[in-house]
Amino acid sequence: MSDEAGDRTGERPGGRPGGKPRRGTRDGAAARTGDARKTPKARKDREDRKDRAALAQLAAALRTPAAAAQPLFAQAPKAWQRALPYLVVGVFVVSLLPTTIAVLANDYGMDGGWAGALGVAQTVPLLLAVTRPLPAWLLVLAADTAGAVLLTQAETVAGHPWPWTPMAVVGYLVLMACLGLRESIRNLVGVWLVTGALGAVLGFFPPEDTTTTAALLFVLGGIVLALTGALRGLGDARQRIAEQESISEAERSRRTLLEERARIARELHDVVAHHMSVITVQADSAPYRLPGMPEPVQQEFAAIAASARESLGEMRRLLTVLRAPDPDGAQGARGPGEGGAHGERAPQPGIGRLQQLVEATVRAGQPVELSLAAGAAGAAPPAVDLSAYRIVQEALANVVRHAPGAPTRVSVTVVDDDVLVLVVNGPAARDAVVEPDGPGTGHGLVGMRERVRLTGGTLDTGPLPDGGFRVAARLPLHAGDGAAAAHEAHATNDTNEANDTNGERS
Repeated sequence: MSDEAGDRTGERPGGRPGGKPRRGTRDGAAARTGDARKTPKARKDREDRKDRAALAQLAAALRTPAAAAQPLFAQAPKAWQRALPYLVVGVFVVSLLPTTIAVLANDYGMDGGWAGALGVAQTVPLLLAVTRPLPAWLLVLAADTAGAVLLTQAETVAGHPWPWTPMAVVGYLVLMACLGLRESIRNLVGVWLVTGALGAVLGFFPPEDTTTTAALLFVLGGIVLALTGALRGLGDARQRIAEQESISEAERSRRTLLEERARIARELHDVVAHHMSVITVQADSAPYRLPGMPEPVQQEFAAIAASARESLGEMRRLLTVLRAPDPDGAQGARGPGEGGAHGERAPQPGIGRLQQLVEATVRAGQPVELSLAAGAAGAAPPAVDLSAYRIVQEALANVVRHAPGAPTRVSVTVVDDDVLVLVVNGPAARDAVVEPDGPGTGHGLVGMRERVRLTGGTLDTGPLPDGGFRVAARLPLHAGDGAAAAHEAHATNDTNEANDTNGERS
């Protein structure tokens, strides 16, 4: 009993002979103490991050140019930031108004009524500078000029600054800042020159024993206009760069879509050319295979053969255009074997070659399982056969780039009159190095959509809850009417689908 009491009270840290000291309680207390010490620091770090984020947003609002009739900071994300210009200008007006009246009446000896009128005229228009700084400048400039003229008749103007009083200089600089954040460089230069010219003209008629402030306002106004104008120019430049990048991205997406369509057209040429060649051979050999054919029928078959040969020649000329090298280097975006002569003359792949594709992917270190329905290769027409292969090829290429080492399942089945293609992968391996910009054989999801649209099928892609990705395509075996309907339904969506390359697997 005493030993246990000693352990609890800490008098016997070693406990009984052979026993172990009770350290759990002390360790837990130390851990809680450490957490308590870390909590204020973590809280302070969070507050510092919030403050830095607020300052960054404020700086961005300063650089963001406001449109005509929009107040300063109109594009700021938070309400207090949008209200900040009004608050700052309001503080200056509330501070300058009584000060101006008191200084004009007491120091310069101006009549109280004139002092009050000039104080209001020189400070209240600053509130307009938040939304319309140029009209506010005209009002303040007129009021300051009138004040300078009236001060020449004041009783005690000698020994004081003239033509611009200290309060007028402060208010004018606030107005210059608002002008610099809103107006163009041309307007800012004009405002600065008018300010200097007016001060120079008034300098020819100075009262006796006064300190001229025309040069001071001219220099300080130029500095404020230069700083705020440069800030506004930086915002304009960033905005133009962002707009240009948006346009370039749209053009790149559009180009990607057109390149993929041209690639598909080149591949389908072999399919169509085979059918046209069969028609030509059958029409030419019909008189020999079917003896006793009437002369009009023989002439009809000869006309069919001639039309088929002519169509085949037109297709060869079209293919020459499609395979012509791109002077801008776009052909370099194709996959291996597509730009060279050997790649163009090789037979087009199909479902029957998926086993070879999967084996090559497994040899590259990607675990892939293939489930191929018996007879799927023979049941699909050439266009569907080629599209199914390319969809699986692009899906596996995306897995290699975006989820290396992820277990992947490929399934190709025939259900009713459809070929169902399913590629599902899990999350990437923990030690895998992801290369999102790695080269591929085509243009990813854009190419898959174009191939599915070609056959009149459907495509379903998206992430899985466990971090994997799923590609499911349905390709009709009889795609004549379906492809035409699908093409008509999607004819207006080219640009939107091209933009899908942003933020998706490529």
